[in-house]
Amino acid sequence: MIEFAGLSSVAQATALVVVVFLQAVALYVGYGLLERVASPLIDRITNAST
Repeated sequence: MIEFAGLSSVAQATALVVVVFLQAVALYVGYGLLERVASPLIDRITNAST
C-alpha cells in the first residue's frame, strides 16, 4: 500500500482530492458505458413481451 504519512498535510490533501476525482470520473464513464449497452437490451426485452 502507498503511504502518504511522510508527506506534508497539503500534499496529503491534494492526493486525497485527486484520488476522489479519479474515482468520480471512473464511475461517470463506467455508468455511461453501462447505460449505452444496457438501454438497447432493456428496450429489446420490453418490446419482445408486448
